Amino acid sequence: MTDPGTRATAVASAPESGEREVRRGTRNGMVGLAGAAVNGLLGFVLTVVIVRGLGPAGSGAMFTAIGVVAIMGVLCCAGADTALVWALPRRTPGRHGDAARLLPVALAPTLLFTVAVAGAGVAGAGALAPVLFDPGATEGPGLLRLAFAGLPFVVAMTVLLAAVRAVRPVAALVAVQYVLVPAARPALVLAALTAGAGVTVAFGGWLAPVALAVLVCAALLVRPLALTSGATLRPVREDWRTLWGFALPRAASATIDASSMWLTVLLTAALADQAEAGVIGAVGRYALAGLLIMQGLRVAVAPQLSRLLGQGRTTEAAAVYRRITGWIIALSWPGYLLLAVFAPGFLRLFGAEFTTGATAMAVLAGAMLVNSGTGIVQTLLLMSGSSGRHLVAAATGLLLNVGLAVVLIPPHGALGAALAWTAGIVVENVIATVAARRVVGEPLITRAVLSAALVAATATAVLAGAGAAVAGRGVAGLFLTLGTAVLLAGALLLHPGVRRRVRATAPTLLGRGPR
Repeated sequence: MTDPGTRATAVASAPESGEREVRRGTRNGMVGLAGAAVNGLLGFVLTVVIVRGLGPAGSGAMFTAIGVVAIMGVLCCAGADTALVWALPRRTPGRHGDAARLLPVALAPTLLFTVAVAGAGVAGAGALAPVLFDPGATEGPGLLRLAFAGLPFVVAMTVLLAAVRAVRPVAALVAVQYVLVPAARPALVLAALTAGAGVTVAFGGWLAPVALAVLVCAALLVRPLALTSGATLRPVREDWRTLWGFALPRAASATIDASSMWLTVLLTAALADQAEAGVIGAVGRYALAGLLIMQGLRVAVAPQLSRLLGQGRTTEAAAVYRRITGWIIALSWPGYLLLAVFAPGFLRLFGAEFTTGATAMAVLAGAMLVNSGTGIVQTLLLMSGSSGRHLVAAATGLLLNVGLAVVLIPPHGALGAALAWTAGIVVENVIATVAARRVVGEPLITRAVLSAALVAATATAVLAGAGAAVAGRGVAGLFLTLGTAVLLAGALLLHPGVRRRVRATAPTLLGRGPR
């Protein structure tokens, strides 16, 4: 007969375990969030360097080349990177484990395929350039050759980063993906432009840090996977089925997800002109900057979600999702509302010629409210193993985006591109949320999540509305609103009750219980 005390302990252990998992997810999320903040700042610096140094047409050409790398890189990864994040936490690492066997399964096919694609791209750059670049743009073929030549390094970095993300603490990933590469890029691009080099050399500066990141990632994987300590790297047939059974459906949806902005830039360049592509590229940079918050939190908790869902602990996984989604809304929605209200001011920082994209940015900001409002639902769906369902959501959004782009870009330029992109984003997120709810079987939207959304939206709307009424929607109104927000935040921190709550919350965020 079981002792009642034992039963009580067992019953109590489930909520305690759940709270530990939420604290772990929150703690990792804070590390990822810090990295995302650094990455966002460095990404903004890079965008300023590009648009200020090259102007609308030149920056449009460089954004087009970056778009080719982004789209082809994800396509060549074929979903192997996400598959590693899903599969490795479910494997045993170390010398006697089976985790290391997945590395050659992921790397060998992707690199072989990428080398073939790169060779074909370099050979066909001359024929492809007139499609993507303005007629008479002499730098087009050179940019494409360089983009395809760097593709194998980009793919190797992406796959190895995924492995690091799965087997190392999140700080290792943050150091490489969010600090090392983004810090080197603006420095090298600025050096090229200061020396008087053109778009092609500047693009080479953007590519160069990738090779260093590959070496760093390889070094980071040696110890946890016991690569030099006798771990077997020879895969068995089941390893191939496991990884590629997940990866192949993910390959298409990953290409859609990662290339959404660059597809829009390329469509605008082809259906309008290079200047409009430069405008939508600058607008897209602002719109995606807020998603760095979600990305930072996503990369931190994805392996944890895979482990919990793999163990059937769906209640704890849903709790982690809800906590992270609340943080995403609280931190992202104010930024997107400010982007919508002060779009002319934000774009004026890039140069007066970019302010024509103000309406497009307001439209995209609305789309990103929906995107960030659903939180890491895409990650939750993928880490449950449902890469096929995720593909349905992503493909539906893509078809809507492309179909509307063909109709709207020729007459409306960057605004038409933004409207098409927005429709695709909203539809994809709605479908993914419904699918994740069915797969996980737990409520995803609770009163706490809705409260975070209401508070963030109301407070920001009041503050932004007052700033715009006093100083307009330009740079003056933007800085007045930001300054007021900083002063209000400082005043709140001076309040004894707020300080007590911060001190009480800090141990939980750090993963420690109350003393």
